[in-house]
Amino acid sequence: MNVFKAPWCTTLKVVSFLTTAILLAVAFVPSPMPWPVRCLMLAIPAGAVPFAIFGYEIREGSLEVRRLGWRTRIDLAGLKSARFEPTVMCGSIRTCGNGGLYSFTGWYWNKKLGSYRAYATDLRQTVVLAFESRRIVVSPDDPEAFVRALAVSGRG
Repeated sequence: MNVFKAPWCTTLKVVSFLTTAILLAVAFVPSPMPWPVRCLMLAIPAGAVPFAIFGYEIREGSLEVRRLGWRTRIDLAGLKSARFEPTVMCGSIRTCGNGGLYSFTGWYWNKKLGSYRAYATDLRQTVVLAFESRRIVVSPDDPEAFVRALAVSGRG
């Protein structure tokens, strides 16, 4: 088993901090705002926190994305390649998902990859996992060691 951390880039830190601060301020600063709207302001960060990414584990034919209290398992069967591509998410369009509140997760599209799934926290540490009909982008703390670990495990 190989374990990698998921460091947060400056963009993710700033977006997460500012968004959380604004939502909490709107929820708690005295105003004539109705209580359902205040509750919604609290629900947004509360709903995003469980999807934050804390690390990655390569184990027995799968990649596990470590989250708060749970994991997302990605089967590595059929993995064609894994390569470190530091700016691969630049110019991407988020088609469904989270664009910076505690993570960059969901479905994205760009000219280089087409449609892909992201489980990332640092836009400069990205590794592309290429399968026959899908692409996945992750951002481990040591992308080159991550790619080597996949190769040693017989994947990528």
